Amino acid sequence: MGGLSIWHWMIVLIVIMVLFGSGKVSTFMGDFAKGIKTFKKTMAEDDASMAADAPRPAITNAEPTTRGVDHASGAPVNRG
Repeated sequence: MGGLSIWHWMIVLIVIMVLFGSGKVSTFMGDFAKGIKTFKKTMAEDDASMAADAPRPAITNAEPTTRGVDHASGAPVNRG
């Protein structure tokens, strides 16, 4: 009972077309599409600029050391 059938959507569409006219609806949809395209373009530019600004991690050939804690005494232990 809570869902809207195709007939409900058709009636809503007809009411919108009568109130605003087909010209204003198509203009609105065109402006909406331009807004989405601009938003996506801006997001892609921001991602590209953030990737270029991000520091790159240093690559080393040294093996990492494993550090731990001796659970009996609580003292740090260097195993490397």
